[in-house]
Amino acid sequence: MIKSMTGYGGARGVSGKLEITVEVRSVNNRFLDCSIKLPRVYTCLEDGIKARVQKAISRGKVDVFITIDASKADDVFIEVNEPVADAYMAALEKLSQKYGVPNDATAVSLARMQDVLVITKAETDVERLGADIDGILARALEDFNDMRAREGEKLRRDIASRADGIERLVGLAEERSPQTVEEYRQRLEARLREVLENNAVDETRIVTEAAIFADKTAVAEETVRLRSHLSQLRDMLQSSEPVGRKLDFLVQEFNREANTIGSKSNDVRMARIVVDLKSEIEKIREQIQNVE
Repeated sequence: MIKSMTGYGGARGVSGKLEITVEVRSVNNRFLDCSIKLPRVYTCLEDGIKARVQKAISRGKVDVFITIDASKADDVFIEVNEPVADAYMAALEKLSQKYGVPNDATAVSLARMQDVLVITKAETDVERLGADIDGILARALEDFNDMRAREGEKLRRDIASRADGIERLVGLAEERSPQTVEEYRQRLEARLREVLENNAVDETRIVTEAAIFADKTAVAEETVRLRSHLSQLRDMLQSSEPVGRKLDFLVQEFNREANTIGSKSNDVRMARIVVDLKSEIEKIREQIQNVE
């Protein structure tokens, strides 16, 4: 089933005390353009995240937003730098003895001395974090692809409907083509009779001229190719593989055949058929710009 290139998906989870939110958004693009946005301190995880995205998406401009909330994970450790504290205490005792002043040092006053207390935070297990983000990202991508599949089904139905319209118009072109030859033969005969008046009309000449006209205006080759393209189009719409680029190329072939039919027709009714045909092809072309 075809997928749309436009979609959104999200998932949340935890890694230890870290709360993680992953969002995936995409819009149309000719190729895959993946942008990862996550806290700078964790940029070492970017390549693994991008690799996961590339396995799930083949085309589109994709933005992946990863938010890591560490507000509940700030485990703080405070330790006493004993050598520094001992040095401070020795210096204070020396001052007291030399200058005859009381040594009224307290734990609080000592703690205020520079470098006596050392504050550290628990380090993040980056490897574990990367594995947890990968799992959350997988769920976000699943949600993202579900949405793209739903949108893809809408595109498939619309394109299939347009294909049915093209097939109907091809049938009209096939019916009209021989009629234009017969009408041309009748007009030619009427003009010759008018010019020659009572003289006999050369039927051989009329047949020859009509045959030349039929050869110039025949659209059988083009309509056969259009029917073949329609068959390919319907097969692609049922494919589980990305087919957007193939569809784009196929629609160019549709346009080529329609233009050829238009160049061959010098009949008003056939010209109207070609206009309608090209209109349906253009609507398909617009839709497949959204197909992965």
